[in-house]
Amino acid sequence: MGITITVHGSFPEHGSLITNHQTYLDIVTLATLHPCVFVSKAELLKVPVLGWMTKMAGTVFVERGRGGSALRASAGMKSASASGLPVVFFPEGTTNPASELLPFHSGLLAQAMAADEPITAGYLRYTIGAENGPDVSVAENVAWGDLPMFTHIFRFLGLRGVHAEVFFAPSPIAFTSDTLHRKEAAVEARNAVIALAEQRRPIEVL
Repeated sequence: MGITITVHGSFPEHGSLITNHQTYLDIVTLATLHPCVFVSKAELLKVPVLGWMTKMAGTVFVERGRGGSALRASAGMKSASASGLPVVFFPEGTTNPASELLPFHSGLLAQAMAADEPITAGYLRYTIGAENGPDVSVAENVAWGDLPMFTHIFRFLGLRGVHAEVFFAPSPIAFTSDTLHRKEAAVEARNAVIALAEQRRPIEVL
């Protein structure tokens, strides 16, 4: 199995990057493009293979609903910023194989906004080769939904012609909301990612 990647725009050099989240492959794809630090939910540590992958990628893990979680996330973001690395997180909060984005969670977004660093939108899209057959789809074989992890990995490793297309916004999100209105800011962030998703550009494999 080989994976090719096409990039539109530039990975932000600092601040935060927010994107949609279809599959664990998102982490591999983005980490391949640029050194960065991921922020994710602590439950991922318990997922076979994925827990190890995210830990090796230098992920900052936060526990939802547990006291001090926001402070740990903020500390992780500040540490990454001090090291000159961009921070990546997925505001949907879970993998989502559907084409329509889930509502964005506002917690990590508020932390990123409070850090007064730029927040840039990104979008990932995957395609697979026609040689996989008409019954094989991105939604079921690349994106990770309800299948057990090992079952999904087995299917994924059998795919041919997997291609990732990554879009980066040309400039950071110009929020009109602030951290006191983080729900509104989450809507603005989601709209920025949707704007990238709606782009239709020809794929040129590099």
